[in-house]
Formats: sequence, C-alpha cells, structure tokens
Amino acid sequence: MYWTLELATYLEDAPWPCTTSELLDYANRSGAPMEVIENLQEIEDEETNWESIEDIWPDYPSKDDFLWNEDEF
Repeated sequence: MYWTLELATYLEDAPWPCTTSELLDYANRSGAPMEVIENLQEIEDEETNWESIEDIWPDYPSKDDFLWNEDEF
C-alpha cells in the first residue's frame, strides 16, 4: 500500500468517521482512481472506525508541515 498527496485528496471529503467498507463505497461512488481503491482493499480490518485520513496514512502532511507563510503575500 502506498499513498501520495494526490491519492489522499480523493478521501478528504469522505464521511468521517467511517469504516473501511464505507470508505470503499465512497471511493467507488466518487470516481477515485483504482490506486485508492486498491489501497483501501489492502486494509485488513474492515470494522475499524477511521476518524480521518491520518489514521489510515499516519504520514499524511498537515497544513503545519508546509512552509507557506500567508502573511508574506
């Protein structure tokens, strides 16, 4: 399983919290790429309630990780 920022953005509007099967359903209905669906299918625990993308991909960068200073512009 691998995640990129582009793939993770397809799950940003998912109905959090949700289970893996609900995420799969959401990804299918929203037209997410096959890579997203394959990543979700690799999650073994179907009944875990995921609170956010950070639970699935712990290295998901937060807004604080970017060095963008809005006050400069």
